[in-house]
Amino acid sequence: MIVAVLDTNVLASGFIGEDKPDSTPGELVRRWRAKSFTLVVSEHILAELNDTFTDPYFTRRLSAAEIAAALDSLRIDAVIQPITVDVVGIASHTEDDVVVATALSAGAPYLVTGDRRLLERGTHRDIHLLSPRAFLARLAQAGEHRR
Repeated sequence: MIVAVLDTNVLASGFIGEDKPDSTPGELVRRWRAKSFTLVVSEHILAELNDTFTDPYFTRRLSAAEIAAALDSLRIDAVIQPITVDVVGIASHTEDDVVVATALSAGAPYLVTGDRRLLERGTHRDIHLLSPRAFLARLAQAGEHRR
C-alpha cells in the first residue's frame, strides 16, 4: 500500500474539490477514501487544516457540517502520526517544515505539496516530494502494476 502525507493546502483543496471530477486534489481525496493509498497526518496538520477552514474562501465553499465531517474523517480514517523528527529550513514556511517532519516521522515515501521550494528539491532524505498531479500519476501507475 502506498503511504503519503498530503500538505494542508492539498487537503483543503481536496475537500472542496471532492465533488468536482476535474479537481486533482479532489481526486486524491476520493482515492484516499477508496483506500487507494494510506494517508498520514499529524496533529499539526489537523490543527492547521482546522485553521485554514476558518478562512472565508473555505467557509463560502464548505458548510460547517462539511468541514466537521472532513476533519472527523481524517481523525477516523487517516493515520495520525506523532512527530518524532525535527525539520528546520527545508520548506518555504516554517509551518511546512512540520509537514515534512510528519512524513519523516511516519517513514512515508511521498509528500504531496504545492510548495515550489519543496517540489524543486524533488526529494528530501527518502521522501519523494510530488505535486498533486504527479502523485495521482504515481497512484495510477501503481494501480496498473497490481493488475
